[in-house]
Amino acid sequence: MDLSLKGKNAVICGSTQGIGLGIAHELALLGANCTLLARNEAQLNSCASTLYTGDGQTHGYRVADFSETDQVRDAILSILKEQTVHILINNTGGPAPGPVTDADPEAFVMAFRQHLVNNQNLAQAVLPGMRSAGYGRIINVISTSVRIPLKNLGVSNTIRGAVASWAKSLSNEVAAYGITVNNVLPGFIKTGRLDSLISQIAASQHRAVDEVAKEMEKDVPAQRFGEVREIAAMAAFLASPAASYINGASIPVDGGRTGSI
Repeated sequence: MDLSLKGKNAVICGSTQGIGLGIAHELALLGANCTLLARNEAQLNSCASTLYTGDGQTHGYRVADFSETDQVRDAILSILKEQTVHILINNTGGPAPGPVTDADPEAFVMAFRQHLVNNQNLAQAVLPGMRSAGYGRIINVISTSVRIPLKNLGVSNTIRGAVASWAKSLSNEVAAYGITVNNVLPGFIKTGRLDSLISQIAASQHRAVDEVAKEMEKDVPAQRFGEVREIAAMAAFLASPAASYINGASIPVDGGRTGSI
């Protein structure tokens, strides 16, 4: 199985913590040169210095706040002045939890720009180079909510569904150029976002955080929360040559929790 990413350049969004940073580590281990993209320069510098370089890789970063679409567009154009991007990981922190009935309409607009508009800008920028190289991987980290909406995540459910539809449309248009577009759908993964969701539920129901967490774990057939490395492994596989005929797919990595085929 050809998993080597030697000579490939990857841009990983939201990569100073959690799933994004985990994916960067896996891509580097497979030989990719990684450019981290997030808003905190100190954390970016620190995280980039921890990536594997045993195959002669060079890693770097660009600063961009994903609430500012112009910053994201400028950052990717700056990267492209120096290198072709073969792998794009779209990964952005999700909207705040809460029922859709309570959501401010502006929250939908903001989330649409942070997720779908940024994804479009990034994809449009990297696609010409991917076409020329005959190799491209666009991988979107979204949510199992694109299959079955999750409770108390009204805005997130809505925007994640839009991103999944965007990705499927894009995948059909670029496949002939050796470019694939796929979605990774994390379930309950041990990240700060999961901690925040558990705390919010516990506060709203006047319950202990540990009690809520244990109840959520029991809802997973694997009877546990997932690890960041388990999401990263799927993303790294999809980025590799071995996944060349996987396109337009939304793949749950959730311990079996999603209740659909």
